[in-house]
Amino acid sequence: MSSLDAWFDPPIVAILRGVQPEEVEAVGEALVEAGIRVLEVPLNSPKPLESIGRLASTLLGRALVGAGTLRRPAEVSEVARAGGRLIVTPHADASIVREAKGLGLFAVPGVATPTEAFAMLDAGADALKLFPAEMLGPPVVKALAAVLPAGTKLLPVGGITPEAMAAFRTAGAAGFGLGAALYRPGVPPEQVRDRARAFLAAWRAVA
Repeated sequence: MSSLDAWFDPPIVAILRGVQPEEVEAVGEALVEAGIRVLEVPLNSPKPLESIGRLASTLLGRALVGAGTLRRPAEVSEVARAGGRLIVTPHADASIVREAKGLGLFAVPGVATPTEAFAMLDAGADALKLFPAEMLGPPVVKALAAVLPAGTKLLPVGGITPEAMAAFRTAGAAGFGLGAALYRPGVPPEQVRDRARAFLAAWRAVA
């Protein structure tokens, strides 16, 4: 399997919480058109495995598709069978990371402390989701970046807007997970595409 770096260009994860299977393909196409190539469907969305399957088929070779908000290791194989290759959690659970890596998937667990961050790296995590970013802020990113191994991908998630990206990136963020400011249920694909372009412009402005 190729490195996560191959998909992290740019290192942005689109979080499609609440997406319906009937709209997911159009939203996915809009995001890829804008330049975002990593898409996450949280498992607390309607029929998430169907949405993941549709995205994985429609965007085969053009995007990395996976699931978020996993809570149990058994869910990992369900995502894999649906076509997902990325596993994201809101919390630090080594058993989920190990299950994902055992199936050849990418694992991005949620962390909020140095203890959690190092434990997830030891379990085999490919990147770390700093969550909730709006509570932790750029100072926490800076502190973690100073002690984590060189090359660790730290991705703030939660409350990220285009205006907030510069401070987090200057502090050491390697990328971002984008939720409600990028996609909400019912937002037309064209609007999602325009929002994605605004985020990418903000990312490039502090490159």
